[in-house]
Order: sequence, then C-alpha cells, then structure tokens
Amino acid sequence: MGNQEIINIFKLTASLMELHEENSFKIRTYQNAVYNLDKISSDLASLSLEELASLEGVGKSIAGKIQDLNATGTFPELSSLLAQTPKGVIDILNIKGIGPKKVRSIWKELDIVSTEALLEACNENKIATLKGFGEKTQESIKKELMFASAQKDKWMYAEAEATALKLEKDLSALNLKVSLAGDIQRKSETLDTIQLIVGENQPKKVFDAVSGIKTLEQNIKASGPFVWRGKDLLTEIKVEVKICPEERFGNFTYLNSASSLHLKADLGNSSNLFQLLTSKDFKNEQEIFTHLNFPFIVPELREGYDEIEKARENKLPELITYKDLKGTLHNHSTYSDGVHTLEQMALYCKELGFEYLGISDHSKSAFYANGLQEFRIVEQHAEIDALNKKLTPFKIFKGIESDILNDGSLDYEDSVLASFDFIVASIHSNLKMDKAKATERLIKAIENPYTTMLGHPTGRLLLKREGYPIDHKKVIDACAENNVIIEINAHPRRLDMEWKWVRYALEKGIMISINPDAHEMEGYLDMHYGVHVGRKAGLTKKMTFNALSMEEAEQYFNKKKSSSTTSSNA
Repeated sequence: MGNQEIINIFKLTASLMELHEENSFKIRTYQNAVYNLDKISSDLASLSLEELASLEGVGKSIAGKIQDLNATGTFPELSSLLAQTPKGVIDILNIKGIGPKKVRSIWKELDIVSTEALLEACNENKIATLKGFGEKTQESIKKELMFASAQKDKWMYAEAEATALKLEKDLSALNLKVSLAGDIQRKSETLDTIQLIVGENQPKKVFDAVSGIKTLEQNIKASGPFVWRGKDLLTEIKVEVKICPEERFGNFTYLNSASSLHLKADLGNSSNLFQLLTSKDFKNEQEIFTHLNFPFIVPELREGYDEIEKARENKLPELITYKDLKGTLHNHSTYSDGVHTLEQMALYCKELGFEYLGISDHSKSAFYANGLQEFRIVEQHAEIDALNKKLTPFKIFKGIESDILNDGSLDYEDSVLASFDFIVASIHSNLKMDKAKATERLIKAIENPYTTMLGHPTGRLLLKREGYPIDHKKVIDACAENNVIIEINAHPRRLDMEWKWVRYALEKGIMISINPDAHEMEGYLDMHYGVHVGRKAGLTKKMTFNALSMEEAEQYFNKKKSSSTTSSNA
C-alpha cells in the first residue's frame, strides 16, 4: 500500500471517529499521524515495525496499524467504524465544507444516508432548518453536490495517460495501425473515456487483440460490430476502441481527435474539415495537411479557436516542449510542508539537468503548512547561500509563496519581501468571496511591487473543487500592467490557470511560468502536464519564463527587485 493511501485511510479514520463522537484524544492521534506521515519520504510499506515506530510523530500504536494496513488493507478500529457507518454517509463525509459533526446531524436528525437524499433535502429546504446550518450552508452543500455529480465518472488526464499510452503500445506491437483519439489525444484536463482508433479491414482481428489484453474487460452490451467498449481493470477508466477501414484511418483519427468547432472552421474556400473528411479518403493525418497545403496542426490545438486561420496563413506558433525548460520555480522543502530537504530538492533538480531551482516555501500565514516566520527565512537564506557555493554553476533562487491576505496585501513587511529573489503570490484561505471581492483582492496583490508571479489564480482542484470566481480579464490585464508573470500550476489536480485563459494572457504579452508546485522531488516531473496546458494555449518557448537560462532568469529577477525597491520607497 502506498504512502498516500495510508495517509488517506488515517484521515478517514479520524473523520469517522469524530462522526461517532469518540474520544478526542484518540482522534488527535490519527490527525497527528496524518500530519507527520505526510512529511515522510520513505516507503512505509517497506519498513519494519521498529523502523516505523522510530519515525518522528509515529509511535508504536500507529506503526502497528500501518503494518495491519499493508497486510490486510484494514485494522480493527477502522473495520469497526466502517461497520457502524452507512456507505452513503461516508460519501457525505467527502463533501467539502461540512465536517463530521455536521454530517452526524444530517444523518441522525434527518435520517439521510445518501448524497441523493441530501440533495433532495437541500431542495426541500430541510438542511437550513438544522441547528448550526442555515441557508448559506445549505446552498454551499447543494453547490458541492451538483459539482460532484457533474464530475462523476471523470478522470484527470494524469490518471489516464499511462494507461492510454500502454494500450496504444500494446496494440501497435500486434502490427495494428493505432492512434489515440478524443480528449486523451487533445491532452484535455479531464476525460471520461480513453479512445483509440484502429485502422484494420478485419474487425475480428482487432477484437481478438483487445480481448487478449488481460487488464481490459469488455462491456458486451455497449460494444458493436466496429467498436469495442469496456474498461481498464486497474484504473476503472472506460476504454473505447473504434475500428475503421485502413484507407480511412486518417479520416477517423482526425474526426475523433478534434472539437466540433475545429471541424466546422472555415478552410477559406467555403468548406470545412468535416466536409472534407467525409468526402475524401486519407490514410493518415499528414495526407490531410498535404492536401490542404497547411502546416500540421497538433491535436492539442484542435479546439476551434484561430488555429485553422493561422495554419492557412502559415502562422502557427512553435509550441513549448518539456525539453525547452531550463529551470523549475514554485517548489517546497521541509522548511514548510515539503517532504524533502532543501539540499535534496536541489540535488535532484540538478540531476534532472535543470540549471536552477526556485524554492518558494509557504509564508508565515500558512501556519497549517509550517509557514516561515522571519527568523526561519534568515536560516533558509543562509543555507541557500552555502548550497549555491557548493553546487555552482547550478543556482537556487530565494523565493517564497506569500499568502495573499483577505485585503489583498502580502503577509510580510516590504523589508522582508525585498530579501527574496522572487515572490509567488497565492491565495490559500477564504475561498468563498464573491467575484468582485475575489478579483479586487487578487488585483491588489498583483499591484504590490514585490509580486513577481501570480500562483494558481483560481485555487481550483480538478474534479474536487471549483475555482473561486474571478474576473479573469481584469486579473490578467492587471498582470500585464504590472509586469507580473502568471503561473501554470502544473500539479495535475490544479492545472491552473486554465489553458483558455492562458491564451488571453499571451495575447496581452504576459510571460507564463510552468511551475510544478512540487512538495517532493518527484513533483518536478509534473511540469510535463503543465507543458500540455501551455501547448493547448499556444505557448511558445519565448513566452515561457522558466525556459530562460539561469543567467536570463537572474537578470529578470534583479531588474524586478530593483524596480520594486524604487516603487516601495517612492
């Protein structure tokens, strides 16, 4: 069992104990275990009982439960709690914004044991009448339920990518002409199905090949003569394999790998791609572009904006690639809530071939994440100076993820902000402001002369939490006016700012930084997903901040700091 699975189970245990009004000391034991285990980089499943018990903040009792989890998938206390709790109540526990105590009231006072019954109770105004709730809480619960319903059976791109690529590889190895299609091919942020197109004139050959993949299970009722439908057993993601004639393989892959808006876009001769692809055969996609005398339009761009017009005028951008990235910014270490030390983060970054690391641990307002008080900033900067001497020419830039407070100010005095090379300004609290207030809050932070870049602008968590409402145009315009970089937060659960708004930021001439928000060394690799977002938006190397060399990044930071100090003293 992986570390995160163990942590999630302990989180659930603490919530269930609170739900059943168990001893508060016991509840804190599990809550403390969650906090401490989240900072451990060792593989918990590989450690002995003694090794587990010796870990900071673990102890013998929790160590024993970790071993039980790895052996049986549960432990006695958890099994007992689950036996006492209807499954639907556990689903309600997962709704953001209502804790175990409120869930207990809903369950015990209204006998609600499912999310469906809870939504019905919201619509009938029953939740608002419960003590401690009110109409505002009821509306919030209703909104969360409707959001969860809309996301049902969807998956993050990162959850599906490896499975999709393996299926494509496995079928290709059987001498079949195969291509990914649909949302997985366009690198969409979320998807509900992994689609593949197979060009083969003998459908039985394809069905036999797909049936031979042990990790797949067919849904016979949903399948047809020319389409295999089922799911991947390891991930539960739906899979669809469409079979087409070999001579029309290009037609099918393109038709199934582009949005309807893209297919309807004018080709410049009163026709569109849909008409072309349903009237003429193409063996592959390149034949389509040869016929049109257009440069190749990559799947990420096939969304129906201006890509056809740019292709017709031969003005398609040369898109950013992962190899173009020279450094990584917005990363965390054990100075705040990261798993690995500053030196470990630096050494691994250098090992990956990057020229620089921007460390930006949480600021002091993020007390829940061990945010840095001023005296600890001095300690960290001293360590960075020592490591920079040791690791030269590799460089660690001194950054901070400074919390944007309710009034839009940053949570350090100017003299402290001036000590950093760069500032990532981010919101982590009070996510329920209305659109006008949330926008005003962000703009004030953007106007702070020390703000270098805006971090995860909407705070969204894909499939889990909607971003807070902001006026994207006003926020982006403010970044353009104040020379503030916007990040694509590449964590696969965020991918924030959304690619559609990154397009607008690029139109305004704003630099974009593809930041992993890494809390452990392996987190750097998430920039791979951020690159997909950038490419969908039309991002080029020239407009990507962390595609700059170390020297260029340093010059930029120094110039920004100089102007910040001047503005602050004015």
